[in-house]
Amino acid sequence: MAWTPAKWRAVVLDFLERAGWSAGEVFFATLLAGGTTATVANLPWSYSLTLALSAAVSSVILTALQYLAKQTNLAFWPDLLVRLLKTFLGSLSASFAAAKVFDVTSFHWSAAFNVAVLATLTALGKGLLARQPAVLVAPAAGTAGGAVPVGGAAPATVGGPAPVAVGEAPPAQAVAVSVPAARANPSTLPTHTYVEAVKP
Repeated sequence: MAWTPAKWRAVVLDFLERAGWSAGEVFFATLLAGGTTATVANLPWSYSLTLALSAAVSSVILTALQYLAKQTNLAFWPDLLVRLLKTFLGSLSASFAAAKVFDVTSFHWSAAFNVAVLATLTALGKGLLARQPAVLVAPAAGTAGGAVPVGGAAPATVGGPAPVAVGEAPPAQAVAVSVPAARANPSTLPTHTYVEAVKP
């Protein structure tokens, strides 16, 4: 299937959304892992920014692999589980990268796991809060409700279609097509953008 400009735009936004959230989750998880007794000046800002950037890069790579494997069009819970796994792995890989950047001679596994767990819990909260039933709006031809008097217009009805004069085509109406709640997604993108990105 040929990718349209709308498809490319949706996919780019999907990559940015995932990478941005991964970076933010790891950034704040790193600051929180430093403890509550540290002052603002003593917080590991440089280390947190390095981890956040590395997590964003890891997210882009893992998301690209997911797209290449054509495993993007998932139901809510599988999609959320994949995102949690990617966040955990991205956080660990970010810790590995930061260890080299800051010349850490011995890797602190406990600290890395603490950051990864905090980031994963943050991703879980974000996914649950972002969940909402997907509703797609598609234009459809309206139909006249009831008989139309000769030489006049159909009377308006509560909740029904707009009056249509004889000889005129009925106006197009927006029809909401509800998707089951199980197909809701954990993305913060608009539903139509997310669906356009992940559909085969």
